[in-house]
Amino acid sequence: MTDTKFAQRVLDIDISGIRKIFEAAGLDAINLGLGQPDFDTPSHIRKAAIDAINEGFTGYTVGSGIMELREALSHKFKEENGFDASPDEIIVTSGASEALEIAIAALVNPGDEVLIANPGFVSYNALTGIMGGHVVGVPLGEDLTMRPEDVIKRITTKTKVLIVNSPSNPTGGVQTRDDMKAFADIADDYNITIISDEVYEHFIYEGEHVSPAKYSDNVITVNATSKTYSMTGWRLGYVAAKSEYTEQMIKVHQYVQACANSIAQKAALAAITGPIKPVITMREEFQKRRDVLVSGLNAMGLKCSLPKGAFYAFPEVPDSADVASKFISNGVVVVPGTAFGNLGDGHIRFSYAASMSCIERALGIMERVL
Repeated sequence: MTDTKFAQRVLDIDISGIRKIFEAAGLDAINLGLGQPDFDTPSHIRKAAIDAINEGFTGYTVGSGIMELREALSHKFKEENGFDASPDEIIVTSGASEALEIAIAALVNPGDEVLIANPGFVSYNALTGIMGGHVVGVPLGEDLTMRPEDVIKRITTKTKVLIVNSPSNPTGGVQTRDDMKAFADIADDYNITIISDEVYEHFIYEGEHVSPAKYSDNVITVNATSKTYSMTGWRLGYVAAKSEYTEQMIKVHQYVQACANSIAQKAALAAITGPIKPVITMREEFQKRRDVLVSGLNAMGLKCSLPKGAFYAFPEVPDSADVASKFISNGVVVVPGTAFGNLGDGHIRFSYAASMSCIERALGIMERVL
């Protein structure tokens, strides 16, 4: 079978390096590669899903999501993020992954340029390519975040979108309030759209979470229950933007998905309106794990600054592919920095969403390997 049988936009992308490593890992491996909290979904959320099943809430919902959930999200954006989004300006999606897809599909024509952090989350590049767009990488500063001046340098007449991810995957970097204001100003001045990926907003240890939608209407805000409430497998995300955006995104959503999972929507409603204590408990535990992991990495000679958010560390290593390969072959799953862009070379991503005991065992193994 020849390659001409398939669409070039698909031939040009590869399976995610993260998923490759995750699915190839042995059962006994210590997995510091996948960004998935090791906590159970809180009990009140699980109960809401069980109740939904028992009550027969198992059919299609309105395409944009049940009204109760969108009303709760509207309140969340106003109270937590400082911007207004009416229920009609919110779409409930199958995870943040779908939210990103419909946002990029609604905005990017073939040949349009999308500014993306390099290194940055793997999906941004692939989705841009699928839509026929051209990725323009923005190098990171010493604090492993994007700088507004570096964004401006790369804007051309073809620039359509700037993707901002704070806290960041893979670096754990947190953009400052001044950065976010500057990005919003850039979006307004150059008539481009910011896609703000905020899935790690509740996991910040130093600094603060700032939504650029607070400062500009040219913003599509993407989020999910996946990380915040340890609901990765529930596949429940959401996107908010002014109606001119959501009117276009809903077209894509209705054909690729119809609606998000009905049971997961009820669970998400319980998550958004329920107690925040389980989230705080997770954040406090992640911070302890971060401190142990980063201290251990530095002690064995891997230069690693303290990440301010998310649950990733991104230390420098002399030969990232070789070191990552050695760690993996000795039972510690990590992700080489090149999985996140060519400027990720010389780094490895560690996830400290694994248990403390796994982190401590992994540090012992890695020290012996090095």
